[in-house]
Amino acid sequence: MDFSSFLTSLGTSFLVFAILMVLFAWLSAKPGNNVIYYPNRILKGLDSFEGGSRMRNPFTWIKEAWSSSEEDVIAMSGIDTAVYFVFLSTVLGILVLSGLILLPTLLPIAFTDDGEKSISHTTSNNTFNDLDKLSMGNIGEKSPRLWVFLIATYWVSFVTYYLLWKAYKHVSLMRANALMSPEVKTGQFAVIVRDIPPAPEGQSRKEHIDSYFKAIYPEAYYRSMVVTKNKEVNKIWEELEGFKKKLARAEAIYAELKTTGKPEGTRPTNRIGFLGLIGKKVDSIDYYSEKINELIPKLESEQKVTLREKQQDAALVFFNNRVTAASASQSVHAQMVDKWTVSEAHEPRQLIWSNLSIKFFKRQLRQYAVYVIVALTIVFYLIPIGIISAFTTLANLQKILPFIKPIVKNKAVKTVLEAYLPQLALIIFLALILPKFLLFLSKFEGIPTESHVVRAASGKYYYFSVLNVFLGVTVGGTLFSTIQTIEKHPNTIASILARSLPVNATFFLTYVALKFFIGYGLELSRIVPLIIYHLKRKFICKTETELKDAWFPGDLGYGTRVPGDMLIVTIVLCYSIIAPLIIPFGVIYFGLGWLILRNQALKVYVPSYESYGKMWPHLFVRLLASLILYQVTMFGYFGVKIFYYVALLIPLPIFSLIFGFVCSKKFYPSFHHTALELASRDLKEVPNLEQIFRSFIPTSLRSEKIEEDQFEDALSQVSQTGLSSV
Repeated sequence: MDFSSFLTSLGTSFLVFAILMVLFAWLSAKPGNNVIYYPNRILKGLDSFEGGSRMRNPFTWIKEAWSSSEEDVIAMSGIDTAVYFVFLSTVLGILVLSGLILLPTLLPIAFTDDGEKSISHTTSNNTFNDLDKLSMGNIGEKSPRLWVFLIATYWVSFVTYYLLWKAYKHVSLMRANALMSPEVKTGQFAVIVRDIPPAPEGQSRKEHIDSYFKAIYPEAYYRSMVVTKNKEVNKIWEELEGFKKKLARAEAIYAELKTTGKPEGTRPTNRIGFLGLIGKKVDSIDYYSEKINELIPKLESEQKVTLREKQQDAALVFFNNRVTAASASQSVHAQMVDKWTVSEAHEPRQLIWSNLSIKFFKRQLRQYAVYVIVALTIVFYLIPIGIISAFTTLANLQKILPFIKPIVKNKAVKTVLEAYLPQLALIIFLALILPKFLLFLSKFEGIPTESHVVRAASGKYYYFSVLNVFLGVTVGGTLFSTIQTIEKHPNTIASILARSLPVNATFFLTYVALKFFIGYGLELSRIVPLIIYHLKRKFICKTETELKDAWFPGDLGYGTRVPGDMLIVTIVLCYSIIAPLIIPFGVIYFGLGWLILRNQALKVYVPSYESYGKMWPHLFVRLLASLILYQVTMFGYFGVKIFYYVALLIPLPIFSLIFGFVCSKKFYPSFHHTALELASRDLKEVPNLEQIFRSFIPTSLRSEKIEEDQFEDALSQVSQTGLSSV
């Protein structure tokens, strides 16, 4: 990539971002688009515009996002979202403090050194000579100027330690304040009990559970809810709900036809064959009503069968105070590890019921199997990503596809292709299948809660991104472009790979720029959700439920968003000393991200769960892993520069490991379990234990038609319980 291509990439990306900003300012002011740009506020019963005025400055959102407090974020989107912003601000602080020292110090030193020009076998030849002069690659071997770069390596490391320590303390306090809140939280009065052994002869499973926990907690034990296998009842319930939605849609269409056509209207019809394309034509309202009437008694019957006959070896156990529940969740209840496993229950909406009944050793086997699959996936993806990074440079493409040479000779085409082709190819390739596949694998492990599944999938995605994108792009592109040199001189491979780092920094510069200009521009403007909503509203949606489903925004999507941010952190850290010019790009990425996502958290996204900051230890460990990778990278690069004092960097990874160990011992236990001193705080009202209990009953085991006392009888006959889902 030459300098003109680099400027083209930045200029066009910024132009697209500016256009998307203007579109956002125009479209977000239109009342018909409120559900796209302010759904979080609408769902909370607030006015779309703060202050209620529709006539306002198009850039008011910047002031509102900037001036919003952490309490505002917690009130609108919860603790997890506030923790995510602590992560963004911490990384931003690391890059700003690092850049304030590194940019004015390292850039002049690199630019004024002529040592590298005397070396003939540099991989920088004919690639990006102008900006290479601003990188560490321009420093000659054994140069005394390398001392400054070594000191800078220490500076970045210690800045990171300091800010991570402050952030960990802050998040710990935030989590503590939430957990000791006087508000009643359903998950704080229950625990998950797995690996329940067979009941003794003469006892039901319900009686077995009750007697076990009553003996241990005679004063605090309330009742239990045995997990059931709900596959069949869920299937019937979903079918029933589907027909109810179809009936509501048919009635809405009928009502619309009455106003637009004949006064008596034309009753909608449909075919009952394959996909509604073939088969007998029937009156839709009558047909759906008939189906609903058939399924209601079928559902009621299956509910009773499920409660009586499909109990599993897992349960939810409820206590009358949250101190006992917290204590039980972190205690060993049985002598054997595979019996009476107890853990926190979390919110009802978080629980993955079908995973609760998976046995202890089966969970262990699944976990190891998933690790192997993920490792193989990383290796599998490393090959095509390396190929993509190699083949999407114009020089390499011309070697492979000689017929494109006439096209590439066009300067405008060449500039655009060099500016966008490699980065777009990588972004598109990463978006294919992988996120959902990793989420599926995490669920397959037997993890009991949604928030834990998201954290697990995010961790897998992080290691995948770092190993495949950071290493795959660097190694893949270099090996392809220098394969002949390596064949002739195999012992030069380490030197060639290390020397390629400054050159590949240009790829990552444009990659980061593309992510924050185009990525955040699309995030703020929400053009794609807006178009989809209006198309559905015009041609598909007939009921209020369908309209809400069309505009409902979902959550921030931590499973893919966090690994993407972590990849940028890794790239910027690893190149912060080698090519300091990447630091401003990282600052813009996280600064712009903080501002735009602050607006989205306050007005758009609706959290799907609340784990009270349990995501932070995951973020901390990955940040520390990125820092260690940066330190190892610098150790290797100083070695290539034949800097005899490179051994002075050896303590840095050791410091990082010690720092991580200290933080894990000091802070992590309070994230893994709820501290009893927090759970012991007084509540502002006496908890309604029956309401808490019933909030955990899955929707498919509730019934509109069965009388409440009849359903309670069914529960009490078989454990006053019943749940699970598939």
